[in-house]
Amino acid sequence: MTEKRDISTQQMAEIKENFEFFDRDSNNEIDLGEFTKLLRVISPTATVEQAQKGFEYIDENQDGHIDFDEFIAWWESCWWEY
Repeated sequence: MTEKRDISTQQMAEIKENFEFFDRDSNNEIDLGEFTKLLRVISPTATVEQAQKGFEYIDENQDGHIDFDEFIAWWESCWWEY
């Protein structure tokens, strides 16, 4: 992914709010199921295969979860591509 840009306090709060909304079990990570729901909100025609591919791309450390740092990098760089 691309390098993080400077994020204002307000932008960071908005990103955190979005992350927490989709982190349904409040474990500070987004799993594949949660990401699939997120993707369907921003791209209603997204397929399960697209969700899987996007999830794998965002999960940079390949631990099976998207943590907040990974989410920020994705949100700031390319979420609109989905």
